[in-house]
Amino acid sequence: MDQPAISDYGFISDCRSGALVGRDGSIDWWCPDRFDGPSVFARLLDPEAGYFRLAPVAAGTPGHRVERAYRPDTLVLRTVHHTPQGSVAVTDALAAELGARAHDLGMNSPAVLIRVVEGLSGRVRMALDFAPRPEDGLLTPYLHERPGGVLATAGPVDLMLRAGDLPLRAGRDRVTHEFEVSAGDVVGLDVAYAGAYHDPPARLDPVATLAETVRAWEGYREAHQYGGRYPELVRHSATVLTGLTYARSGAVAAALTTSLPERLGGDRNYDYRYSWLRDFSMTMRALWVAACPSEASRLFAWVTRSIGRIGDDPVPVLFGLEGERDLTEHDRPHLRGFGGDGPVRMGNDAWRQRQLDVPGEVISAVWRLRDYLGETFDDELREMVLGLTEQVASTWHLPDRGMWETREVERHYLSSKVFCWVTMDRAVKLADRLGDRADPGRWTVVRDEICDEVLREGWNDRIGAFTGSYGSAELDASALLLPMLHFLPADDPRMRSTIEMVERELGSESGLVRRWTTDPAGFLLCSFWLVECLVMTGERRRAEELFERVLPYANDVGLFSEQIDLKDGTPLGNTPQALSHIGLINAAWRLTNPDSF
Repeated sequence: MDQPAISDYGFISDCRSGALVGRDGSIDWWCPDRFDGPSVFARLLDPEAGYFRLAPVAAGTPGHRVERAYRPDTLVLRTVHHTPQGSVAVTDALAAELGARAHDLGMNSPAVLIRVVEGLSGRVRMALDFAPRPEDGLLTPYLHERPGGVLATAGPVDLMLRAGDLPLRAGRDRVTHEFEVSAGDVVGLDVAYAGAYHDPPARLDPVATLAETVRAWEGYREAHQYGGRYPELVRHSATVLTGLTYARSGAVAAALTTSLPERLGGDRNYDYRYSWLRDFSMTMRALWVAACPSEASRLFAWVTRSIGRIGDDPVPVLFGLEGERDLTEHDRPHLRGFGGDGPVRMGNDAWRQRQLDVPGEVISAVWRLRDYLGETFDDELREMVLGLTEQVASTWHLPDRGMWETREVERHYLSSKVFCWVTMDRAVKLADRLGDRADPGRWTVVRDEICDEVLREGWNDRIGAFTGSYGSAELDASALLLPMLHFLPADDPRMRSTIEMVERELGSESGLVRRWTTDPAGFLLCSFWLVECLVMTGERRRAEELFERVLPYANDVGLFSEQIDLKDGTPLGNTPQALSHIGLINAAWRLTNPDSF
């Protein structure tokens, strides 16, 4: 089987984990226990690393055509295969717990993959190919025929494949079977996961559970209303964000996948299945706009618990979905990588970096939701804000790795210094909620000192713009954050000049904006930042045009990756990418209410 493109994949989720479903009917990525756990299907990263294909025998031959769409306001994906012999629909979902509604979605997901086949017309012969490879493709399971299905066992994993009345037979390392469906026929299949030494895999009726899962997603979205512009797009992006949320903790995974290349033929392949504190403020904005305060509250609780008491060491920029700190990165040399582009990495060593923007992202979110959090903060929230503020007060003058997480030398990055200013500025404004240890007088002095330095060292007279780091002539799209963070108004002459320079030098006719001049791809979040800046300068019509030029870079089911190849429009990087969908939500709200943030 050929390697599908990134854009060929749809995303399904149970808010515990997620899976990728290709247009060819193959599920090529599923880490059933949790988003950042080991996979059982990883054909996405190696042809031999496991998959579950279910499609017409005629798939890929002349006359075969595919249509697909999500059930409205859900991550339940329906794919219709049209063949010369007839048409058949395959609906894929990760099962919700029976009776789950609204904020219960994902709390006790049973880790069951559901596939329901429905004959629409004619008579279509279907092919099933089930080849699990647990532990990221390291293990080939034993297959045991059991009443009603086949049990796959290897290492810490049990997977039970059931297919109703179909007479499945276990091969040496896979299950293959062909069957026919006529108009009106319905065949339910499921794959249930369990740990080897835990309770056995759940047993569900796949057809009834599919209907229950649709109701769970619909109930969730009904509880979360959005009244701004582009409502269908915003609701869908909010659903994707919900699907990337690990419900038990409230942490939002940056993406579903690891090691999808940012540059074909390069080595910028990283694991994004964790939750980044840097994205915190933007995530909170998007959740507040398109979801509700309950998600924001759970996310705050996760952050305070994950950080713990703050000492001298820098606060990590990312954590595991249950707050794990040590995310030591290691290569998986047995996996060839997407399209042969390795390396494949598990873990992410960015957790070791000093990134001075992190406290500002967190405290900015606290300030944004201060009224919801109450006049008096609880002890843990108060300790976190105080600890982050004092850490920035003593370290803001140091160089760091910057928000793009460079693995080169540390520098004095503009965006990092501005977020240090944000930390001190918001802490001063929050001082009356922080108890006797708050020191707004001293914090004000530090804030103003940072501001003076940024205006002096971050501005480059020669090119007429704020640049990526002190003393550099290199433009960086992160400078677009300055007006959004209220460091400078968008109509300040220096800021207007910077926005114009970024648009001219880093932008493109396609609407895509690069992070810096040598960046080979457009970074979708930066395009949405530019939309916001144009709104803030009063150029609303141009902002709308830019927003709508970027929208077609989503795939046919509305999913954005991280980046887009400027030459051919190919999606690059991990997918679906939370920040891209967050950028869409926030830009749509800015177009709705220019002064809302």
